Amino acid sequence: MIHYKLYTTVNKLPDSWDVLPNYDIFLKKAFLKTLESSSPSNITSYYLAVFNAKKLVGIAIIQRVEMYLDDIFRKTSSNIIKKSAKQLVSKIIKGNALIVGNLMHTGQHGIYFNSLEISQSEYLMQLEKALSHLTTKIKSEFNKKIRIIAFKDYFENDTIHESSEFFKVNNLYKVQVQPNMILAILDTWKTPENYIASFNKKYYRRYKTARKKATNIDCKELNEEFIKNNSDTIFKLYETVSDNAGVNSFKLHKKHFYKLKVNLGEKFKVFGFFLNEELVGFYTLILNDDVLETYFLGYNKDLQKKYQMYLNMLFNMAFFGIENNFKTIVYARTAMEIKSSIGAKPKTMHVYLKHTNNFIANTVLKCIVKYMNPIKKWEERHPFKADLI
Repeated sequence: MIHYKLYTTVNKLPDSWDVLPNYDIFLKKAFLKTLESSSPSNITSYYLAVFNAKKLVGIAIIQRVEMYLDDIFRKTSSNIIKKSAKQLVSKIIKGNALIVGNLMHTGQHGIYFNSLEISQSEYLMQLEKALSHLTTKIKSEFNKKIRIIAFKDYFENDTIHESSEFFKVNNLYKVQVQPNMILAILDTWKTPENYIASFNKKYYRRYKTARKKATNIDCKELNEEFIKNNSDTIFKLYETVSDNAGVNSFKLHKKHFYKLKVNLGEKFKVFGFFLNEELVGFYTLILNDDVLETYFLGYNKDLQKKYQMYLNMLFNMAFFGIENNFKTIVYARTAMEIKSSIGAKPKTMHVYLKHTNNFIANTVLKCIVKYMNPIKKWEERHPFKADLI
């Protein structure tokens, strides 16, 4: 008999959780422990286990997200039209949402099932039952109504799109969101020098200019002790970038990077940019099997342009991926144009979601999703020589 169990703590997860033939580090206990101990204050994670008889055959992460105006919109505006628009958005989406997946990272890092043991339709049926149960539980325990349900971040070739009838029956509609920027590592890039040599003249010059501007910047890997002792500084640098996003649904816990380092060890890398021995920027990487995942970063905005810190971070990430034999580098969404300038390509992603109130709210929600996560017009850059395209 196929059934499910919901857990509220990683310590109670079945021993077979990490034994499943799933290689996504974001679904492993070590990462989930970090989520549990250092999530944003408005995010609570639940862990779903799907069993066929007594055998674990599928898992999922479901996040309860409490969304309010100040959390979502970091930048304020005196423009009365913009203020009114934000108030309208707030009325529709404020409150509680259930997200199937990890809201804190781009990509499908929320579900896994062993297709040899359970069909996708059977798995999704158990997931829907769990969402219904959680909706009732949250209303009963916290007197909070779930207003939005979403399944997040699926590439166009994901098998989940084959279950269109499931989403139709459950009134979840498909929405395209900003693409995920991916750099595929070519077999010919044995070294970072091979990668740079593949640039055309225009982008080779840009690379040389960026490196020249950062001559006085020292880049060092940060160890666990340094991260712990400098958590406040690291958080402030992160906050500078995060707040500049304008629209955001969470803010990291101050100890998140330290907790990740403790739990993931060498699978989590933090690199610092130092100017005259002062930490002025940082970037983070998660080593996810053969995929290098770029994570959060931060920098002193007053120094960013002068030293081209962001662009140099992107190059450093590419170098690390090549030197450590990764197949792809996930640069995530946002800043798509500059990411394409170092070779990353946009990969279309979709979410499925619904508002639980009524048809009108769902209609408005479609517009809101596009407003909060617009498919921006941008010019893709083509940095490589013609024979590589």
